[in-house]
Amino acid sequence: MASRTNRLDVHTVQRLRQYEHSHCNRLGSAVLGRRLYSIKQVISQPEFEQLVQQIRELTARLLRLEQLFGIEASTPLSEQRYETSQFRTAEAQPGPQRPPLPVPPPPPPAPAYTSSPRAAPLSDDLESRIGSHWLNRIGIAAVLIGVSFFLNYAFENNWIGPSARVVIGLLAGIAVVLWSERFRKCGYSIFSYSLKAVGIGVLYLSLWASFQVYHLLPSNIVFAAMIVVTASTCALAVAQNAEVIAIFAIAGGFATPALLSTGENHEIVLFSYLALLDVALLALTVTKPWRRIAVLGFVGTLIYYIGWYDTFYSRSQLTPTLIFATLFFAIFATAPLLILHHDSDRRIPLALAFANGVTYFLQGYVMLISISSTETAWFALLLATFYLLLVRIKAEASDTNAENSLRLMHLALAMGLITVAIPIRLEAHAITIGWLVESAALLWVAGRLKSDLLTTFSLAALALGLVRLLFIDDFPLLSLFFNSRMAVYAIAVAVLGYAAYQNAGHENETRRTTAGVALILLNVVALRGLSLEVSDYYARQMTVTPGHPWSPTEFLQRRSILIARDFTYSALWMAHGAMLMIVGFWRGSAFVRWQALVLIALTTVKVFVYDTSQLDHIYRIISFVALGMLLLAISFAYQRNWIKLPSANMS
Repeated sequence: MASRTNRLDVHTVQRLRQYEHSHCNRLGSAVLGRRLYSIKQVISQPEFEQLVQQIRELTARLLRLEQLFGIEASTPLSEQRYETSQFRTAEAQPGPQRPPLPVPPPPPPAPAYTSSPRAAPLSDDLESRIGSHWLNRIGIAAVLIGVSFFLNYAFENNWIGPSARVVIGLLAGIAVVLWSERFRKCGYSIFSYSLKAVGIGVLYLSLWASFQVYHLLPSNIVFAAMIVVTASTCALAVAQNAEVIAIFAIAGGFATPALLSTGENHEIVLFSYLALLDVALLALTVTKPWRRIAVLGFVGTLIYYIGWYDTFYSRSQLTPTLIFATLFFAIFATAPLLILHHDSDRRIPLALAFANGVTYFLQGYVMLISISSTETAWFALLLATFYLLLVRIKAEASDTNAENSLRLMHLALAMGLITVAIPIRLEAHAITIGWLVESAALLWVAGRLKSDLLTTFSLAALALGLVRLLFIDDFPLLSLFFNSRMAVYAIAVAVLGYAAYQNAGHENETRRTTAGVALILLNVVALRGLSLEVSDYYARQMTVTPGHPWSPTEFLQRRSILIARDFTYSALWMAHGAMLMIVGFWRGSAFVRWQALVLIALTTVKVFVYDTSQLDHIYRIISFVALGMLLLAISFAYQRNWIKLPSANMS
């Protein structure tokens, strides 16, 4: 037993010694001195001296224990230099001297890099989200459903009267909301928000039951009570800076008209309430950086508008409906500007701006197109003007790039509305002319402002005009050459030439490529227009030819007309190729000369393959002679080197 006590005492002494080394030697005498001095500032001088004396006595007892068990003594605490100039105490009895302890070697140098903590596995993160969020939400739904089942069971058995049921529901909802604050203060925010959702839902359901189920209160009183619940929830969200509570308020606010609906048409009341609710959400967007609030408001308003329009709208309600649609549009056109003031993320503001503009235009189009296409076109142009004004408004966003993106979105919407207004008001080939003229105007503005975006819009309008011209338009012809089709083709050729001129020589390679494509399309459109005129010229001759269509005379006459037409095609294409070659030599453009060579090559193939077998002797002779002379002239021009051919300039 004594030996066991000995071992325990030795162990105790070693622990005390380790404590002394770790708290005295390692920290240093200066630190201990500062601590003693700080203690002296809060106690009296006698108390301080008594404390120092107790420390010395403890140190002496520790040294005696070390000597008793043969343990090498450490430097007594009294010999360490913790005295300061501000205080001195009586000298303690010096303990036995011992050699100083060896200094431990310095720690190895830290590596040049530190390993980052290992990321939590995806499965752990998914498990955490399921456990803390999804189970929480499912629990809310389960509690609400269970409470509703219980109340329904109690009501069916007449355990509780109607008035008491409503009162119990209201008190329970308020109690749950208040009880949730206890968990929020303890740090369980998510659980606290879940309880608030339950309590707020119970309040709305209780008010709904008081009107729709038990008819205890009139609709206006219940409507006012629901507004109070929504406003209180919003105030709570702002006070606690909790976006999720604001979402609860939005859900309740938009659920109110549906909960109190009687199936009757109350357009003014419904849309006035929605407008006030949207303005309140806009105010929240100003005070808090909550981007999703505006999106939820837009979606909720759109759902109610579509539902009401599909059920109740008639032409007699055009004016108030258009006024409310314009009011909603103005509210949500302002929202992206306010969101960017707080947040640099441009995705939600851009999506909201685009959806708002498209939705409002479709609303106006559906209401106005059945009345007048002219008014519908003016509606689109006025909306485009509004977006052009928005382009000039500075949003004062936190990020300049995000602000520029929003301005470009407004500009794109304006250009799109102008493009759409043309086919709404015009008809047939006038639509094509409108798009071509719009393209030229945008090209001019883009050149003045040096805007690549406007150039892109102008090319898009030009593409629309060309597609309609080449594949859709059908022109009634009253005369040859001087007709509406030739006029539209001439406008298209002029716009393509202007596009090639605007983009040629640009420092951007894409713009230079655009100029080349425009020049190729210019020649294609010009050739197609001229070829159609040739075709119509000979078609008219076949139409007015008298006699039976299947008589030998009629057949020979038709064949001679077709031969003349095919010969005219060859002559036209050769002439156009020769003109391109002349222009290419004159302007020193290898690109134009290559177009001429390709066209002449196609004409050569036609002459040798088709004209040889189809044309009469006279036309055949003229075709070959003319083609040969043209080819010899071009070859002679190249051999004599009448012009210094550029080696690399293809533009």
